[in-house]
Amino acid sequence: MRLTRKQKEVYDYLLNNIHSFSHPPTLEELCQALGLKSRGSLYKHIKALIENNLIEPLSHKKTGIVLSEYSRLQESGFPIMGKIAAGQPIEAIENPEYIDLPPMISTDSSNYVLKVQGDSMIDVGIMDGDWVVIESRNQAQNGEIVVALIDQNEATLKRLEHKNNITILHPENKDLEAMKFESHRVQIQGVLVGQMRSYT
Repeated sequence: MRLTRKQKEVYDYLLNNIHSFSHPPTLEELCQALGLKSRGSLYKHIKALIENNLIEPLSHKKTGIVLSEYSRLQESGFPIMGKIAAGQPIEAIENPEYIDLPPMISTDSSNYVLKVQGDSMIDVGIMDGDWVVIESRNQAQNGEIVVALIDQNEATLKRLEHKNNITILHPENKDLEAMKFESHRVQIQGVLVGQMRSYT
């Protein structure tokens, strides 16, 4: 299962807000709720979600959007979106499974979970194999630990610094150097809000 960022935004909205509608929402109602002007572009996202078995197929008998049985089973969980590099960037993976999280390590916003791979954040206690909880955001403040997507295809977990038109991604490992990019090459996908570790 692989979703674009916009498809995931639409799906997250449905997952988190489906019960706020008195009836299954129509495309027009979803466009209004999501602030979208084009019903056609939303339909393309909906079609992709149907193909990924996240919502039920549309038909003449169904006038609204309905989550699939698979999605309804996941409504109380948070998606595990794959691995995130704490070292050199690795390819962003999106293959959601779901996990329940205690309230103290999540937020009221859309959250997802990634497994850390690498040792560049060990000086702040983020170890290889840890699970990090990320709040979906496309902006962050200097000093926050973020998921940064580089050149649209590689993601890494680093501490953020903006300086003029340069984005600096700082490791938390005294043996490693910061990564510097022109800001247009870096897209913020989320901010670290929690962490888990297994000892088994």
